[in-house]
Amino acid sequence: MVDITQKSNTHRTAIAQAIVKVGSHETIKAIQEKTVPKGDVFAMSKAAGFLGLKKTPELLPDCHPLPIEYAGIQYEIDDLHIIITVEVKTFYKTGVEVEAMHGASVVALNMYDMLKPIDKAIEILQIKLLKKTGGKSDIGTSS
Repeated sequence: MVDITQKSNTHRTAIAQAIVKVGSHETIKAIQEKTVPKGDVFAMSKAAGFLGLKKTPELLPDCHPLPIEYAGIQYEIDDLHIIITVEVKTFYKTGVEVEAMHGASVVALNMYDMLKPIDKAIEILQIKLLKKTGGKSDIGTSS
């Protein structure tokens, strides 16, 4: 692990995005109407995403354990695409961008797992960092 003992705590945020593409409007309708056989896709995926971002340092060996002081997961449906946005905040010595991207990837994987019995055309198209603030560098990109 990188030595962060000399770094100062600063307010740090990260926003990550994942995009899941489903194969039909029937799948979107099943998600919205909560008729997917495995349960409420948005609620279950949000819970999985929170677990994923909290467990990031357990799975990625170079990530420092850190206090997550806020995490939010939002969904937007755009035709056959589900746009997942994960925001993470802390006040610590190191950033939370890997936690945000890991959370977004776990949300997408959970959606895939829940939807695969009803839709064989699901794809995870993208996982990316949209914005990072705090520390030495700020990164902001548009979607």
